[in-house]
Amino acid sequence: MNAHRKQLTALARPVYLSLLASVASGIINTVWVSRLGGPAVAAVAVATNTENVLLGVALVFASGTTVLVAHARGARDPAAVRAAVRGGWALCGLVAPVVAVGGLLLREPLAGLVLGGHDPAARSLATAYFAISLPGMAVFFAQQLVDGILKGTGDTRTPMRLALLANGLILLCDPILIHLHGVRGAAVSTVLCRSVALAAGLRALRRNALLRTAALVPPAEPAGAALRRTLTTGLPMSADFTVRQGGALVLVAIVARLGVTAVAAYAIAYKVMYVATMAFYSVRQAVAIHTAHTRGAGVDARRDIGRQAVLLSGALGLAACAVFAATAPWITAAFGAGPEVAHQGVLFLRCVGPYLLLMSCFIALGGVFEGSGGAPALLRITLLGTAVQLPLAHAFGGLGLPGVCLALALAMAVQCAAVAVPLRRAVRREEAEAPPARSGRVRS
Repeated sequence: MNAHRKQLTALARPVYLSLLASVASGIINTVWVSRLGGPAVAAVAVATNTENVLLGVALVFASGTTVLVAHARGARDPAAVRAAVRGGWALCGLVAPVVAVGGLLLREPLAGLVLGGHDPAARSLATAYFAISLPGMAVFFAQQLVDGILKGTGDTRTPMRLALLANGLILLCDPILIHLHGVRGAAVSTVLCRSVALAAGLRALRRNALLRTAALVPPAEPAGAALRRTLTTGLPMSADFTVRQGGALVLVAIVARLGVTAVAAYAIAYKVMYVATMAFYSVRQAVAIHTAHTRGAGVDARRDIGRQAVLLSGALGLAACAVFAATAPWITAAFGAGPEVAHQGVLFLRCVGPYLLLMSCFIALGGVFEGSGGAPALLRITLLGTAVQLPLAHAFGGLGLPGVCLALALAMAVQCAAVAVPLRRAVRREEAEAPPARSGRVRS
C-alpha cells in the first residue's frame, strides 16, 4: 500500500468511528425521549439542530487549531506548537462564555424562534432544555478544542476513545435521567457525560509527548497574535460548514414542494447517507492533518496525497453507491416507512449514486486545501456549488426526487471542475517556492 494512503487510512478510521458513535447516541437519545410524547421529541430535535449550528462556531477554533498544530509539528517547531495551542484556548475562552451566558439569557426567545407559537408545550420544554444545554456548550466547545489539538499532533485515536466514552456514558445515563427529570434529564445527561470526557481529554493533553515538549519552550508569538492566527485559519472552514448546513436546510424547503411523502422519504434517505458522508469527512480530516504534517515535503508529496485521498474516498463512495442501490428496499423497511414513502426513498437512494461518488472525491480534496492553508479558496467553491445547486433543484423539482438527485450531481460536478483551478495555482506556486532537492520528502 502507498505510504500516504496507509497514513490516511490510519488517521481516518478513528475519526469515522467517533462520528458514528455520536450519531448512534443521538438516535438512542431520540428513542428514549420519544416515550415522553411528541412535544418532547420536537423540543429535543430543535435543540439538537441548534447545537449543530453552534458546531460551526466551534470549528473556528477547533479546526483552526488542528491545522496550526499540524503545521508546527510538520515544521518540528515546539514554540509554534505552543503558540497554536495557546491561540486555540484564547479564542475558545473568548467565544464560549458569550454563547453560554447569552444562550441562557435568550433561551425563551430562541425556543420561540425555532418552534414558533403553534405548540406552547414544545416551546416550554425546549426552553427548559436550553436552560441546561446552552450553558453546557462551554463544555462542548472545550471538548471540541481538545479533540482538535490532539488531532493536530497526529493522534486521532484518543479523540475516538473520548467520543466513545462520552457517548457510551450518555447511553447509560439517558434512560435513568430522562425517567427522573424528563427533557431536562436528557440535557443533564449530555452535559455531565461530556464533562467526564473533557476531564479525560485534558489529562490526555498533559500526557501527549509533543505537547509536553512544547510546554517547555516559550510560545512563538504573543497570545493575541496567536488568537488572530487561529481565527483567520479556522474561520473559512467554519464558514464552509455553515454554508453547507444552510444549503441543506433550503434544499429541504424545496423538497417540501413535492409533498409530505417526498419529504419523509428524503429525510430517511439523508439520514442513511450520513453513514457514507461521514466516511468522506473522516478522510478529509485525515488528509488535512497529513497535508499539514508534510507541508515542507515538496509539491510531489502534495500531489501524491491528493491522488491517494481521491482513490481512498472515491472507493468509499463507489462502495456506498453499490450498497445503497442493492439494499435500498431493506433500508427503508427498517425505518418502518409506509409503501409510498418507501418507494420514494428507494428511488432517491438509487438515483443519488453519481452525487455521492463526485462528493467523495471533492470532500477528500478539500482536506488538501485545509491542510495547506487554502481553505478560503475552498469556501468560494462551496458558495459556488450552493448557488448552482439550489436553483437547479428548484428547476428540476418537477421530476420529483430523481430531479433533486440530478441537481445535486450537477452542482457537485461544477465544484469538482472548479477545484482544479486553485489546485493548479497552488501546485505552480509550490513548484516555484520549493527547492527541487526536497520534493517528495515525507514527514509523518
